[in-house]
Amino acid sequence: MNETIIDVVILGSGPAGLQAAIHAARAKADVLVLGREQKSSLAKAHVENYCCLGRMDGEVLLQEGRRQAEASGARFLTEDVVETRKEPGGLFRLKTESGTHVLTRSLILAMGIARNKLGVAREKELLGRGVSYCVDCDAGFYRGEKVVVAGGESAALSGALTLLLYASEVHLVADRFQVTDTLASQVRSSGVVLHEGRKVKEILGADQVTGLMLDDGTKIDAAGLFIELGAKGALELASVLGVALDPETMKFIQTDKKQATSVPGVWAAGDITGPPWQVAKAVGEGCVAGLEAASFAKKLR
Repeated sequence: MNETIIDVVILGSGPAGLQAAIHAARAKADVLVLGREQKSSLAKAHVENYCCLGRMDGEVLLQEGRRQAEASGARFLTEDVVETRKEPGGLFRLKTESGTHVLTRSLILAMGIARNKLGVAREKELLGRGVSYCVDCDAGFYRGEKVVVAGGESAALSGALTLLLYASEVHLVADRFQVTDTLASQVRSSGVVLHEGRKVKEILGADQVTGLMLDDGTKIDAAGLFIELGAKGALELASVLGVALDPETMKFIQTDKKQATSVPGVWAAGDITGPPWQVAKAVGEGCVAGLEAASFAKKLR
């Protein structure tokens, strides 16, 4: 049985992703948007410098954007993506947190940037010395070691499962789970040691992480702490595909004037391409990326 191939898949439902969805769908492409609107930095903000609009709550703006995208024909799946990979024939395969597989001709990365830190003492000082914000990047350094993952969303839970392939013992500290039942069940039935309802109070170690102290006084000996407080980051998902980063900062995805990345079939828009952090920039880039991805995908049908 042949698998359905979608023309354009957009990761992220903030202003860049929503605008890309509107334009791609109106260009008669089959469009699927993956992600959660409440994860957008705009969801809890107010907008008063966007052309032709007065002061507006960001949440209202996002709701209207989704309504417009759906009216244009775009579909939405409120799940985070935990895996990306290239497929033969130039296609891309995505896996969501519930285990759903999606095959697409083109991909738009519009998930914003991760700004979440744990906010405990020595977090910054021990970065690269046991503290990491990327399981996919650093898991291999902890073969046979004890590690801890902090976070209750898809990046943390999927990361904990990945670390089981490397570490001798994996602990997950989560104040609460905010994922699909499928992913939660996978973790609960795995070998991950769970500390639900708990938070990291202190990182132990002078020049290297040696363990953690939780808010209930529990001490965990560990060589590494992976801080994953949100969805799988754009840079993590993009790196697997070979997407080039801005050479000056190595923090943002590099694009050309058509929002194309270094990988054919992949575009990027919004905060992930760099500052300024403005709705106007995100919407403009999303418009261009949506039109370009739709045109590219329709030629491959």
